[in-house]
Amino acid sequence: MLILTFIGLQILDALTTVVFLNMGVKEGNPLMRLALEQGGHAGLALASAKLFAIALAVFAWRSGRRKLLLKMDVLFGLAVAWNLVAIGTRL
Repeated sequence: MLILTFIGLQILDALTTVVFLNMGVKEGNPLMRLALEQGGHAGLALASAKLFAIALAVFAWRSGRRKLLLKMDVLFGLAVAWNLVAIGTRL
């Protein structure tokens, strides 16, 4: 269940990121911001980061690091909530 939650949160984070970037809000993560600014295609940079995160989460899940995965679920849950607040304040 933790891995499915993580994957769902990655999808929600990507979708809300695309929405707020289109609204003119800057990316809060400095590494992701750099990738979005330096990369030729924002969608490819975002998809690459999400696929990498999911691969790491699968590794954590398969190697029994459930507590780490739970912490990451909480972190990305907060990131999605932050994105929704950023979108809500721009509407």
